[in-house]
Amino acid sequence: MMVTNELIGEVMAIEGQLVSWRRHLHQYPELSFQEYQTADFVAEKLKEIEGVSVQEHIANTGIVATISAGEGKTVAIRADMDALPIMEKNQHSFVSKNPGVMHACGHDAHTAILLGTAKILAEKAREGLFQGTIKLIFQPAEEATDHEGLSGAPRMIQEGVLENVESIIALHMCPWEPVGTIQMNDGYSMANVDVFHGKIKATGGHSGYPHLGTDPIWMLGSFLQAFYGIISKKISALDTAVASIGQIQTGTASNIIPEEVSITGTLRSYSPEVRDQLAKEVEQAFKVVEPFGGSYTFVVERGEPALNNDREVNEVIRNAATELYPELKIVQKPFGLGGEDFGYMTRQIPGAMFFLGCAMQDGISRDLHTNTFDIDERCLPMGVSILAASALRLLKQ
Repeated sequence: MMVTNELIGEVMAIEGQLVSWRRHLHQYPELSFQEYQTADFVAEKLKEIEGVSVQEHIANTGIVATISAGEGKTVAIRADMDALPIMEKNQHSFVSKNPGVMHACGHDAHTAILLGTAKILAEKAREGLFQGTIKLIFQPAEEATDHEGLSGAPRMIQEGVLENVESIIALHMCPWEPVGTIQMNDGYSMANVDVFHGKIKATGGHSGYPHLGTDPIWMLGSFLQAFYGIISKKISALDTAVASIGQIQTGTASNIIPEEVSITGTLRSYSPEVRDQLAKEVEQAFKVVEPFGGSYTFVVERGEPALNNDREVNEVIRNAATELYPELKIVQKPFGLGGEDFGYMTRQIPGAMFFLGCAMQDGISRDLHTNTFDIDERCLPMGVSILAASALRLLKQ
C-alpha cells in the first residue's frame, strides 16, 4: 500500500503537466500519417526524460521510447496520436487551431497519459525498482489507412516494434462513464471491421421504354430486403454482428434508367467465423438480382481485426487498478462494435485495452467522434497510474 500511495503521489505531482500536454495536443490536431508536429512534440518531451531512448519516424510519424533496466521481460504500452476530420464546436480556451481537424476520440489524452507514464516509469528505473524493459509506443494513424489499406498498428508491427515484447497494454477514453470508473472485458471486445463494395449491373435504357431493358434500381429493392434480413435471419442471435449500408450511388438523369447501382457498407463482428459468414451472406444477397436479368460484382476489404483482450493481462490491470483506487468502479462488458486497430497488436501477442471513464459532469452528451467531444481531465493522472502500475506488475509476473 505504501508503494501504491507513493505512485499516486508522484503522478499527482505531474498532473499540471499532463493537462498542459493534453491541451497543447488538442489545439494542434493532425490527421492519420500526418502527425508531424505531434511527433516532434512527443519526441521533444521524451528526450527531456533521463533514461529514455527515443526512436523516431517509425511507420512515418510513429515513435518508440524504451526504458531499459537490466535483464528481464519486455512489456509495451501503446497510445495513438492521430485526430479526425471534424470541425470542433467546443468553446473552451484550447479549441483546435487546425480548422476541420479535431481530437474527437481522445487521442490527445492517450498521448499525454503515455508521456506521463514514461516520466513515472523512468523514475522507477532510476530508483532500481524493476528489472526488464518497457516500450512506449506512440502510434500514428489509428483512424485511417494508407494507400495499401493499412493503418498505423500493422505498419508499426511490420517495422518490428513488437519483436521480443511479451505483452502489451493500452487504454481508451470512455465518455459514457465518469471519472472513477473503468470498463473492461475479457476476450472479443471491439469489432472486426470490413468494408464491402458491390455493384448491381443491368442494361439500363430509356425511362419511356422500361420494358426494353433491365433496371438495376428495381433489382436494388430485392437486394435490400435480402441484405437487411441477414442479421435477423442468417446470423445466430447469440453472435455479435451488424451489417450496414452507408452509400448507394446511381443514375445521371431523370429520363435515363442507369446501367448499374453501386453499394458500399460495413460488416462488423466479433468472431472470425461470423466475420467470414457475414461476407458470404452479403454475396448471397447480391445473387438475388440474377433471376431478374441482372449481374453483380462484390469485393470485401478486410479492415482491423476484433480487439481480443487477454484474460490474464486484464487480470493484471484489474488488480493494479483496484489496489491503486479501492473505490474504483469496474464495469464488465464489451466496448461495442466500433473498430480499434490495437486489435492487430493483441493478435500478435497477449494484450488488453481498458476504457477509462472521462465523462464531463455538465449534462451534455459528448460522444466519441462528435464535434463536442471533451473529457474531464481528472482522468489523466488515473490513466497514468493504472498503466504504470500494470506495466510493473507484468514485468514481475
